[in-house]
Amino acid sequence: MMKKIIVLCVYLVVTFSVFAKEGDLLITTSNTSLVVSAPVGGELQFIYYGDKITPEEVTQIYDAGDAVRCPAYPVFGIECSSEVALQVQHGDGNLSLDMAVTGVSIDEDSEAVFTKITMRDKVYPFEIEVIYKAYKNSDIIETWSEITHSEKNEVRLQQFASSYLPIRKNDVWISHLHGSWANEGRVVTEPLQPGMKVIKNKDGVRNSHTDHAEVMISLDGKPQEETGRVIGAALCWGGNFRLRFDTDDSNYHSFFAGINEDASEYVLEANEVFVTPELALTYSKNGLGGVSRNFHQWARNGKVYGGKKERDILLNSWEGVYFDISEQGMDQMMGDIADMGGELFVMDDGWFGGKYPRKSDNSSLGDWVVDTNKLPNGIGGLVKIAEKYGIKFGIWVEPEMTNTVSELYEKHPDWIVCQPNREPRPGRGGTQLVLDLSNPEVQDFIYKTVDDLMTGNPDIAYIKWDANMNIVNYGSSYLPANKQSHLYIDYHRGFYQVMQRIRAKYPDLVIQACASGGGRANYGVLPYFDEFWVSDNTEALQRIYMQWGISYFFPAVAMASHVGSSPNHQTERLMPLKFRFDVAMTGRLGMEMQPKDMTDEEKIFARKAINNYKEIRPVVQQGDLYRLISPYDNKGVASLMYCAPEKDRAVFFAFKIEHYHGQVLPRFQMSGLDANKQYRIVELNAENKEALSIEKQVFSGGFLMSSGIELPLKHEYSSRVLELVEVR
Repeated sequence: MMKKIIVLCVYLVVTFSVFAKEGDLLITTSNTSLVVSAPVGGELQFIYYGDKITPEEVTQIYDAGDAVRCPAYPVFGIECSSEVALQVQHGDGNLSLDMAVTGVSIDEDSEAVFTKITMRDKVYPFEIEVIYKAYKNSDIIETWSEITHSEKNEVRLQQFASSYLPIRKNDVWISHLHGSWANEGRVVTEPLQPGMKVIKNKDGVRNSHTDHAEVMISLDGKPQEETGRVIGAALCWGGNFRLRFDTDDSNYHSFFAGINEDASEYVLEANEVFVTPELALTYSKNGLGGVSRNFHQWARNGKVYGGKKERDILLNSWEGVYFDISEQGMDQMMGDIADMGGELFVMDDGWFGGKYPRKSDNSSLGDWVVDTNKLPNGIGGLVKIAEKYGIKFGIWVEPEMTNTVSELYEKHPDWIVCQPNREPRPGRGGTQLVLDLSNPEVQDFIYKTVDDLMTGNPDIAYIKWDANMNIVNYGSSYLPANKQSHLYIDYHRGFYQVMQRIRAKYPDLVIQACASGGGRANYGVLPYFDEFWVSDNTEALQRIYMQWGISYFFPAVAMASHVGSSPNHQTERLMPLKFRFDVAMTGRLGMEMQPKDMTDEEKIFARKAINNYKEIRPVVQQGDLYRLISPYDNKGVASLMYCAPEKDRAVFFAFKIEHYHGQVLPRFQMSGLDANKQYRIVELNAENKEALSIEKQVFSGGFLMSSGIELPLKHEYSSRVLELVEVR
């Protein structure tokens, strides 16, 4: 039960009498504090964000001259020359807002403390509530805005950022993720310069193939992994977004984050509440790594669905057989992964279609009936085969899409995203189209697709949910003419409503967010998904770079990382099986290949590696990440490690990513250990060669972190995995 405390102006004065200004509010987590000023009748102002401070220290912010005193949610109309969070047009054509605080309330539940500040325009019956959610079990403060009015006519929202944050100029750098299909999540690091820096997405369905809706802001110059003050920000939205950094002639960089308003002007009816997505903020003085660990803890504690649950080791059929699905083939693959110690088999694309059997990517989406020519005993028959081998069964679907060659499209051509009076413009396979999730009938259909599949086969344990196309031909046959610009927003509202219904009925079902690879690695969808597919590129070398970037914001428990074939299907690069396994073991381990093509020796190694992963899985999936040597630093190696919270166990990874004669590799200094504890080192996934000199040796945590170890990485694509266990 949520406890609610109404805080009035008089109460503020009494409660915060130690504060320098009437209306100051101190919002805290375990290690961070945010201060805003919310005097009733005055302007909501941002004062401070950083290290945790006491109420008595709030006065020192003013005494030291550190108080920012910028509008905490700047609006357009009275002040017009600066960037704003909110811009509207009233029904009478007036473009101005002039907001004043009317009250503050504080709510509390077992998870967080909610501070809600209400503002009202001085002339119009127009209100904004700015909410701060301070988590009790992680150093995250989420903030968002709720906008409403009771004017006679509709109000048009033209800009509606979730939040605004002023950042003091002082050699500020940002780190963010950029890429493309099969090359997602690459780290970009750059200083903030005068002018406007915009990070955005306009895909409509998937928002993290190219740029990501997360950023790190380093306040003390070029980012360092474990030192320096860093602010992390993650927009919790699955659709189009825009992050803006405006560097003008003031002393501050202005940071705005929210839905991308392009083609999304919103018509707000009287008494309707428009809720912006949450912006999650965190702060650490322990560099990029400190911010990452804050995000990971928050994610595992609930922002990723089932974030505390152990993930199964799986084999996915896609790169093994592609569309060539058959009951005999699935039986063989299930037997092989079970024999190697795997726990789950996932049948990918190609299993469905009645009138139009799914033989390639150009037909059948939406016709979610089993192709009995391929699977004569249906999905139920495959579930029984999985049970025979003692493993779980999972399946691929793409419920948000259809093809022009499908029974669904023949019955419901009005269900697709398409402009009136325009011909559809299909995507993948020359026939794929996006269903219009703003339409409740489409939402019901998508829910029923999953519900029918699960009702008929209740032992399905896992769904791979794909989305392989962006929105084109922007338009909806469902939305009225004056609200066509709602499509980008209402698509995702509809998507969330579907996922909420699925989760309510199937709380234990594991669901992966796949979207042409890594298109849905975001905290907008992860409250409904257990994990995401990092990329369609399974090549281990490129995965080191992609997974390094993804780890800035997302924990290993949510990062699906599979062992691909050699030569790799995307790059044709040849790589040893050990290197491929070692890289995949830094996330949620899986396989994406045809086991029957493996040699007996490779299967023996795979069996050993899978067994080793089961032993270290709790540390990798729930431990604290320390990135040691970045692949982006061009030192020829990359290295990282995970430490258990109790610091009694750790797992260390090292990868050789460049190889040439005469190469001098750096010494490996560890991190995150207890300096006063003793650790025995054992190599995992060791090849049948000479043992490491440090094998089974005992070292202090202090020595391993200060002096470090030398590791022989003599061959191209050499790799090492070391387990550290406390010696008591």
